[in-house]
Amino acid sequence: MSAFDLDDAEAYARWRKAKLAAHPQEVGELVVELQDPTALTAAERGALAQRLERCNMAVFASPTLIGREGLRRFGEQVGLRTLDRHLCTDEDAISALTIADDVLHAGYIPYTNRPIAWHTDGYYNPPEHQIRGLLLYCVRPAREGGVNALLDHEIAYLLLRDRDPEYVRALMHPHAMCIPPNEVGGEQLRPETCGPVFSVDPAGRLHMRYTARQRNVRWRDDPTTSAAVAALGDILSTPSPWHFEHRLAPGQGLLCNNVLHTRTGFEADSDRLLYRARYYERVSFD
Repeated sequence: MSAFDLDDAEAYARWRKAKLAAHPQEVGELVVELQDPTALTAAERGALAQRLERCNMAVFASPTLIGREGLRRFGEQVGLRTLDRHLCTDEDAISALTIADDVLHAGYIPYTNRPIAWHTDGYYNPPEHQIRGLLLYCVRPAREGGVNALLDHEIAYLLLRDRDPEYVRALMHPHAMCIPPNEVGGEQLRPETCGPVFSVDPAGRLHMRYTARQRNVRWRDDPTTSAAVAALGDILSTPSPWHFEHRLAPGQGLLCNNVLHTRTGFEADSDRLLYRARYYERVSFD
């Protein structure tokens, strides 16, 4: 049985105890220094694997900047190979997150200086193209702001299940959260996508798709789902020992299994630049 099986309280209790005991207590525990992210040593791989095992994320830092190709090579070493191509990716399927007001990027919050609410990446993707691995890499930070808040999605599940297992059950419904079609000028760029918030893959690992946005989201219309969404929102907005904040410095990156994250706003004249790579695989060290 699985710890994420709502009918197996014993397995959940064992997993919950181990999860909380192993989880980092402060953001500094996430950081792994890498001499060269394009050529990881066995010790560096082991340090990254340990962080991912404990909390589904790590912050890596190197003394010199790597480019887009270097980031792709780093991803390949940790099992990330199948990049998600979407409307705003470049030819290499990596996105340059910077302020942009051209026709392609206009209207998409990551390409503005506006704050971004709690979400997992690609929550609008269809079930067969779920984003399970994510890389963010900082080339130039904003002078002020642009801070990420981070929360392991397994902790969000744990806190919600502790409140009421029926909340989790509601958010596992295949139509728990629907994202309407993306239409511009009468042309449909992406169809409606519906799916669960929490799901478990064939290997028994928890996956989450979520956005705290109020617009362009349609939640399943029943009382338990409404209560579950409100409870999850309260969990995300309430500080806890498992909520982390970190502002990526040049040469630092976030490696994660698409954990929950936010971004604060920053000044409009900033030349902030981060690279973002989304993958269909989870991070793996096999």
